[in-house]
Amino acid sequence: MANPRFSCSVTVQALPEQTHLEQGLYAFSYTISIENTGDVLSQLIGRHWEITDARGQVQTVDGLAVVGHQPVLAPGQTFQYSSWAQISTPQGTMRGRFLCVTEACEVFYTDVPEFLLADSASLH
Repeated sequence: MANPRFSCSVTVQALPEQTHLEQGLYAFSYTISIENTGDVLSQLIGRHWEITDARGQVQTVDGLAVVGHQPVLAPGQTFQYSSWAQISTPQGTMRGRFLCVTEACEVFYTDVPEFLLADSASLH
């Protein structure tokens, strides 16, 4: 029996060039590494993100692909991409999931656990 599974890891950094303190906008880049840790060829089709600032304001982002790609990954292969988010507080969180499908058209989801949007220098 097939065992489709993707695993994800995330790194975050502040984007000072896209941060506008006078407008109350803080920007962060994030890099997602997605690895096919299952045993079947599978494709990432779409994404759902919930981006929450420190005041509890939530932005929802849904769409097909990630940065214009719908990668097909064989077991053991990895795909990495970078994107960015902007929130109205110096810290916030982000979490989401990817819609994926196997070559046999079996749908599965890959959760991206909540991660912190913050400038690591501001946490000390």
